Amino acid sequence: MAGRRDGIRRTPPAAGERAEWARELLDHLRPAGRDVRGVVDWLAATVDAEVSLRDAAGALLAGTRLPLDESLVAGLAGGRIASAAWEGEGRHVRLAAIGHPARTCVLAVSRESPFDRHASDVVTHTAQVIELLLTADETAAAGHLLRRATADLRLAILQLLMVEDTVAARRVAAGLWPGLLDADTACVYVVESAPALRDRLAAECLDSTREEALVVRCPAMDGHVIVVSPREATAGALRSLVERHPGTFLGGSVWQSLARTATAYGQAVSALAVARFRADKTAVYAERTHPERLMDPAALRGWAARVLSPLDVLPHHTRAELLATTRLGLEFTAVNTAKILGVSRNTVRARMERVESLLGADFDDVTARAVVHLALHTQINLLDGRTAAGPAAHAQGLAGLLDGPAVGAWARDLLGRLDRDTRNLRRTLCTWIAAGGNAERTAQTLGVHAQTVREHVRSAEPVLERQLLAAGTDLYEVVLAHLAAGDLEQPVLTGG
Repeated sequence: MAGRRDGIRRTPPAAGERAEWARELLDHLRPAGRDVRGVVDWLAATVDAEVSLRDAAGALLAGTRLPLDESLVAGLAGGRIASAAWEGEGRHVRLAAIGHPARTCVLAVSRESPFDRHASDVVTHTAQVIELLLTADETAAAGHLLRRATADLRLAILQLLMVEDTVAARRVAAGLWPGLLDADTACVYVVESAPALRDRLAAECLDSTREEALVVRCPAMDGHVIVVSPREATAGALRSLVERHPGTFLGGSVWQSLARTATAYGQAVSALAVARFRADKTAVYAERTHPERLMDPAALRGWAARVLSPLDVLPHHTRAELLATTRLGLEFTAVNTAKILGVSRNTVRARMERVESLLGADFDDVTARAVVHLALHTQINLLDGRTAAGPAAHAQGLAGLLDGPAVGAWARDLLGRLDRDTRNLRRTLCTWIAAGGNAERTAQTLGVHAQTVREHVRSAEPVLERQLLAAGTDLYEVVLAHLAAGDLEQPVLTGG
């Protein structure tokens, strides 16, 4: 056994030979070739040897497991010696300690021929390259874990905002981003790109907003980045970002209180659909005339309170949890709602089924979904800070709310746009709603192909300026228009 000097006469390699193996070794430091296993395999082939890279605990990291003197390995791993060499049983073995931030590893090279100058140089320089790669991997892994933890924290804050827990959201955000959520109102933006480009886009959103906004990779849509910002400058920064990237679109909400982040998110998604057809690739949610604004406020509040009254028997936290989940569940699929809230889809379905049972609603019925959505929307937008409605207003039913002249005029104007199309889009749309949004059942009723139904519904979207194939506020407003026009039967609810 010997240390760095083993008494072997070495024959200097030719200059061209040295240049060749050095070039090959350096290639392993290029970004595309940084693989410790590949370096170990290259070393084995270059010096015609068996090579093993293991950690101090004996775990094989790369190469072939070799029988080694464990006391010698312990000396290398413990830092008492830097390298060693021994021969026996027809083998010549070189060992080198490789240190990096997390732990010390041992590189062992075993071959039948003695180590000449060429082989020794290759082993020495390869050990240095492996040390660099292991250090780089450790640093990269630590950076990745930090970025992942920060991204998870941002998502947790968004999920708290989505369920209206602004106090907890501010408390979590204050640790890393002081002042981020100190404002009472904010805008929500959704930036869309190809899913493969989303990570880079999210990083650019952080840079563009100078980390003064909550930037989250959407847990439900692979190509979406959600930005919640209380600062007016964010809109301009995101527009500039979209201008620089082809195939990128931006949708923004109107200003909302932090407690209405879920509402603002729905607005941003709706605006995003418009942005896809605009030259500048951006759109802000249009504050168009909503049917609830044409109804008597006191009567609407009384009706909404009565519809949701079966939930009043629940503990406050349970009621809030069910309502928050149902609001999102009526806007998105159960799978996407689960991703947004950070719960399982079975949990989402169980909560919504409980609400269905208490309210006496069937959420497979699009009209029932639209009516419950109206009650929930009324609660969050009209009940804040309001006193309860009087008995007369409380007695007003949905039929009375929809019978008002203003609502009737709005419904006729909206649905009348469809009458200009000779394909009778209005009949198809009404039948499709009555069939629960099922194209196949609608096709059977109308005696047409299911693809024709889908094309008719898709054609109605730009005419009505609303998304219909994706369930949400846009569709529910069209359903209310049909109810007000008398084209659909009104659902019966326990409290309504």
